[in-house]
Amino acid sequence: MNNSKPALWTKDFIVTALVNFFLVLIFYLLMVTIAVYAVEEYNASTSEAGLVTGIFILGALAGRLIIGRSIDKIGRKRTLIIGLALFTLTTFFYFLNFGLPFLLLNRFLHGMTLGMASTAAGTIVAQIIPMRRKGEGIGYFSLSATLATAFGPFIGLMMSQHSSYEMIFSLCLALGAISLIVSFFLYVPPIEAPPFTDETKGFKISDYIEPKAVPIALVCLAIALCYSSVLSFINFYAMEENLVEAASYFFLVYALAILVSRPFTGRLMDLKGANFIMYPAFAVFAAGLFLLNVSSSSAGLLVAGALIGFGFGNMQSTAQAVAVKLTPPHRMGLATSTFFISMDAGLGFGPYLLGFVIPLIGYSSLYGILGFAVLATAFLYYMLHGKKERADAAALAYK
Repeated sequence: MNNSKPALWTKDFIVTALVNFFLVLIFYLLMVTIAVYAVEEYNASTSEAGLVTGIFILGALAGRLIIGRSIDKIGRKRTLIIGLALFTLTTFFYFLNFGLPFLLLNRFLHGMTLGMASTAAGTIVAQIIPMRRKGEGIGYFSLSATLATAFGPFIGLMMSQHSSYEMIFSLCLALGAISLIVSFFLYVPPIEAPPFTDETKGFKISDYIEPKAVPIALVCLAIALCYSSVLSFINFYAMEENLVEAASYFFLVYALAILVSRPFTGRLMDLKGANFIMYPAFAVFAAGLFLLNVSSSSAGLLVAGALIGFGFGNMQSTAQAVAVKLTPPHRMGLATSTFFISMDAGLGFGPYLLGFVIPLIGYSSLYGILGFAVLATAFLYYMLHGKKERADAAALAYK
């Protein structure tokens, strides 16, 4: 019997992770710079600048909904290449100044193309990772996005201070073009078609959402909404607590915590199951939010960043692995799309909804309340997935 592990770090895995890294890097780089650009170059109001930022996420949601249904009809590699080509084209359109309506339209289209390309990348990587190393592989793959969430804002803020917007757009265009070029070198194995295909016409929710991934997607929606408070308001919280200098390192510490933990959490999921990772991660994520609630020191802020990285960062990759493991190969595109739709919805709408609460209770109290919300989500996870996984594991052990 051959007990050697199947290969994970193949050329195709590395290329797909690199493409995903560049996509997310461009997304976050522009997220921290585009609002100021809209104000300075288009005389946009504060609310209009916020719309310029947020409409991108709405576009990504639309792109995921559209492509989740069609990815296997078009072809997974072909979808990735088309998405990257359109993503690069809409990046070029930032150089054109045809007024604020055009910028808003382009931001929406740019978001749509990101949704298409990143859904294709996530589907491809879920397919090429060996089943025995699915949790570990998706954990490593999601590191590409994690690193981009740390370096994207850092590069964007540095360039906005020391270079022009044309240089920012040029960098994004170059990275988009590199992603498009390297994607041609991918080999994506064909998948077997399902035995029966229902060609009944008319609207069916299962054409856009994978039902088997919905339970874990609902959990992702809740935790992403809680994490959106950190992503969107940590700088405002830091200004309120006079911790601005420490806040500049918050997401670097967050990314470092995930880098340290991801190699063994992915393996543990494959060996022990998702529950072994998820329940401790809920507790650690909540602890990070509680620390933000009570601490007013730089050390406390950075420790909170590490705890949130250990917690939310590993919950995210584990939940994605659960979504694809529950789904047959020919539905992986929809499962990946369903997962990302829930994450995007939580991250996109969370700041808007929480914005109504902050004037009433303040940032510190918000983080305390959301800590309890994370613990409540642990119970939701148990009801929607955890107890079923536990029962399945017990049945398997009995056999």
